[in-house]
Amino acid sequence: MLSAMAHTSTEAPDARTISRYGLIIAAVGIGVQLVLGVYYLAMAHSPQPHDLPVGVVGSAQQQAQVTDRLEQGGDFKVEAYDGAAGLVQAIKQRDAYGGVVFKGRVPTLYVASAAGPSVANLFRRSFTEAYEQELGKQVKQIVAAGSPVPAATAARLAAPPAVKDVVPLPADDSAGSSLGFVIQALCLGGSIASLALGRLGRLTQRSPKRGAGHASLLVVYALGSGAVALVAMAVFGVGDDAHHLTLFGGLALISLAVTASTAACVALFGPVGSLVGGLYFTVGLVISGSSIVPEMLPTLGKAIGQLLPPGAGATVARDATYFPDASTAGPFVVLGLYSVIGLAVILVTNTAANRSRYTWWLRRHAASGVPAASPSPPPER
Repeated sequence: MLSAMAHTSTEAPDARTISRYGLIIAAVGIGVQLVLGVYYLAMAHSPQPHDLPVGVVGSAQQQAQVTDRLEQGGDFKVEAYDGAAGLVQAIKQRDAYGGVVFKGRVPTLYVASAAGPSVANLFRRSFTEAYEQELGKQVKQIVAAGSPVPAATAARLAAPPAVKDVVPLPADDSAGSSLGFVIQALCLGGSIASLALGRLGRLTQRSPKRGAGHASLLVVYALGSGAVALVAMAVFGVGDDAHHLTLFGGLALISLAVTASTAACVALFGPVGSLVGGLYFTVGLVISGSSIVPEMLPTLGKAIGQLLPPGAGATVARDATYFPDASTAGPFVVLGLYSVIGLAVILVTNTAANRSRYTWWLRRHAASGVPAASPSPPPER
């Protein structure tokens, strides 16, 4: 009878059971695909500007005309500047994504393709359309009055405004996609590294020493990861004019924020905590601003994206690479919090686990009355 029971317990599942589990797995896969598909399309299928900051330099009438035209629908937020130098400085600080400077009636567009080629093209197209509509309105009024169209007006209508790229992209990164790839590699590599280092740590019992070793390895990995990313960018001519110390610190901190926070979730919640690294990669990258400028994302996506390591990291990397005058204090604080809190959780969970085992040992031998030479903790789960 015992042999029959043993045989039954090791018997392979029947076809119906396999089919049932297969259908469940397929349904879960379809559900995940549906959720991610809807999410990706909602965030990025048709990026639209939301109060994208731009500037204008000109007379009060010109400022009013540009503001009325561009702020229709809430796409742009126009700020007036006293001169071209003020607008240029605002663009370099990333307080504005572009602007227009009127010299008399002749406009010159100021853009920053390094902030996002799509944004520069959008602003160029939007202003050109508004400018041509205004000129067309003037032409109609002149024609209606029975007067000939001045040659200067006709020339302005025929020729698009001049464009000055204040912060251009390097020739080796004309599409502006390199930073997105770098952030993607950092997030994926960091997620894998945090899982591998976590499994390595399980070969020993939890203790303050193990916690310190785990945290130290994450820091060493982050420094190496930042250095490798910096070298890869240099090989392909991206970031040659960057503030390299800031860029290196930002890249390393991105890696540490991802690995430390993922490892902390694993320490608190077990293997399911590793999903955090996957969420950074699948959910966070889309709203990170690395490939789509944050102001082109839905408002909620922009807010959440900049509070996650990929988003804060993308801002730090872009500003350190192309906009050294911009303030990166906020993104650095976000990355620092993920890193410090993650490392602290790793240290505390290892120390607390060690103390709980020691308390268990004291209670056990106090109850039995039998002294022991050293604690023998129960097996770690």
